Amino acid sequence: MIQQRLLTWQLWLARECVGDRPLRRQKPLAVSSLSPERVAQSFGSILTIIGTPSQPPKLRGKSPGWPRDTPRTPRKRYPTVKKGRGRFHSQSKYRKSSA
Repeated sequence: MIQQRLLTWQLWLARECVGDRPLRRQKPLAVSSLSPERVAQSFGSILTIIGTPSQPPKLRGKSPGWPRDTPRTPRKRYPTVKKGRGRFHSQSKYRKSSA
């Protein structure tokens, strides 16, 4: 509740600093009669002037990647497992002998 009141006051005090940027369906208003909602719509212009308190990301450079003339080993391929009625080779040892 307190945060909402502080935000409303912040928008109320910022209405002198922003210009009216109405949407297409809205009528233009004088700066003195801007509502907090209309100030919030154009609050982005204040943020671009103020900037951000965070620092820009540090560039780490380009990664070297694979060393030159290093042979790459292909990945290991596994056989495809298919569902079906047939018997698999691994099941042959579990088969009962009919002797």
